[in-house]
Amino acid sequence: MKVLYDTILKATYTGRPNRFVVTLDLNGESVLAHLPNPGRMWELLFTGVTMYIVPHDKPDAKTKYRVVGIERDGVVIMLDTNYSNDVAQHLIENKLIPGWEEWRVVRREYTVKLHGTSSRFDLLLTNDKGDEFLLEVKSCTLFSKTGAMFPDAITERGRKHLLHLKELQNEGYHTGVLFLVQWDRAQWFLPDYHTDLEFAKTFKEVATSLDWKAVAVAWDETFTMPTVTHECSYPSNILDTEAHDSGVYVMVMLLDHDLDLEVGSKGMMHFKAGYYMYVGSAKANLTKRIERHKRKRKKMHWHLDYFRGHCEMIAGLPIRTSLDDAECALADAVRGVAEWDVPKFGSSDCDCKSHLFGMMDNPIHNQSFMNVIENYRMNTLDALVK
Repeated sequence: MKVLYDTILKATYTGRPNRFVVTLDLNGESVLAHLPNPGRMWELLFTGVTMYIVPHDKPDAKTKYRVVGIERDGVVIMLDTNYSNDVAQHLIENKLIPGWEEWRVVRREYTVKLHGTSSRFDLLLTNDKGDEFLLEVKSCTLFSKTGAMFPDAITERGRKHLLHLKELQNEGYHTGVLFLVQWDRAQWFLPDYHTDLEFAKTFKEVATSLDWKAVAVAWDETFTMPTVTHECSYPSNILDTEAHDSGVYVMVMLLDHDLDLEVGSKGMMHFKAGYYMYVGSAKANLTKRIERHKRKRKKMHWHLDYFRGHCEMIAGLPIRTSLDDAECALADAVRGVAEWDVPKFGSSDCDCKSHLFGMMDNPIHNQSFMNVIENYRMNTLDALVK
């Protein structure tokens, strides 16, 4: 079996200055490492987790090391997207993907021209009958306890790519996508309709036309080529009931100074400096509601409108769900991981103590908070999987 790297080192994650660089503790020394996976990976990157790095093979590189993997719950996860095509080719040529045993790789980075437009595909496959198969390869690193979703950030490019694959299929080409789910505990796979609803809608539209698969792969600390543990199921019924522009959300904000503020009819309220998490809901137009909260200038309507103008917006986290009581349940869960709350803020029409909560550190990098988001976005779907 092929080992991908000569020297692999273990280090401890300490921070992420930008999308492509992380700071690590390597045997007591603080070092920088290039992160070849630009995804958000909020569910993986927590202070203290183990990362796997290799010495950078480029003499002029800005960092001395390059990240290749990370651990979650003791499981090794591949992060180096530079090897996605190599992994896919290995699995295909060794007939490890259920249902694709007849195919073999004949070309990489294959270009097809259609109606004057050129498109490049990761792999060109063929079989003994001479048929051709245009294949795209995607690495999936967004997981829950038993599920996986893609993508972890909005990708208009990815959505258009799906439509192009469908167009080529209609023109007589055999096209598809291979999702390499880097988590061998994943049993099901879905497009991430929480993060990118339009991508999810497009995926649902084209899925029956494309030859696609999501396979869970297992890695170890040697980063030898992985095995396929199983093909993930595709519970499309969940998209029918849940993938709509409604549900609940959490707005994450930073207040960098203590603040006394008059909030509508509630009068003067005190807010201490820190990060804040506001829980709300929208029965329709959830996307527009979140975008409204992100704007500073607006007509004052909700309690949050008064507070928002004094904060830096960190993130808006939609949770699309058909559950009627999700807002108060989510508020209670966030309250359980927060360090303080602002009494009766945003909860005038319910029995909750508050819908605005605070903590000193960024919740996005707090594992307890992100576990709440994961639970409401993904773990609750286990009961709906058929």
